Amino acid sequence: MDFVRSPEWPVAPIGGLAGNSATARYGAAAGTPPASGRASAPPPTGPPPPYRPPADTGPTSRPSAAPPVPVKILVAGGFGVGKTTTVGAISEIAPLTTEAEMTSAGIGVDDPGVRSNKTTTTVAMDFGCVTIDRSLKLYLFGTPGQSRFGFMWDDLARGALGALVVVDSARLDDCFPAIDFFERAGLPFVVGVNAFDGRLALELGEIRWALAIGDHVPLVQFDARDRLSVRDALLVVLDRALDRATRDRKA
Repeated sequence: MDFVRSPEWPVAPIGGLAGNSATARYGAAAGTPPASGRASAPPPTGPPPPYRPPADTGPTSRPSAAPPVPVKILVAGGFGVGKTTTVGAISEIAPLTTEAEMTSAGIGVDDPGVRSNKTTTTVAMDFGCVTIDRSLKLYLFGTPGQSRFGFMWDDLARGALGALVVVDSARLDDCFPAIDFFERAGLPFVVGVNAFDGRLALELGEIRWALAIGDHVPLVQFDARDRLSVRDALLVVLDRALDRATRDRKA
């Protein structure tokens, strides 16, 4: 005997399926023509079809968020009350300052107070910015404190929505020009009393009476060196500005 045939599988007819093939055992797939023997379909001839990108079905990702709304806020006040310190404490970028060394020519003209060791002065403006949230970003402009630079205030106030007037409780006279300026301009403002050394020379009620400001003007105590304290004061300014804008829209 030259070979042994398994008795489990019948002999395939000529041109038919082998008895032990997958097609014979499990059946042909739906829609598949029956195969004949071991013959296969001829390979395709000619070059392959050119590549075609899939049809554009529209954006699959969410649109990018809108940029935050810019809001301009002024930080104003008298000479040496802490305006530059206020901007520097809260700004998320390196603040732009225009500080110049104080010289003997300023003696008797620029008085920073007996408690100050100030050696420089702002001769143009300070600039910084802080992002409140994804929809709002504050741009802070610090004004010069000396009266001889008062001509710059009109330009700096253009486009501003509100102002923080920084006050030294020991030198209230220095803040009167800033309060008068914003009252004439009709710009919402908040009076922020800078607590030098963590103390105030007067109580807040006494300061409000001395400055002759109405109850509609917020009066807050803050520390110009502390970021969170400055943030809270600026949020009061922002709330005051938004309240004014809402009332003007309804009018």
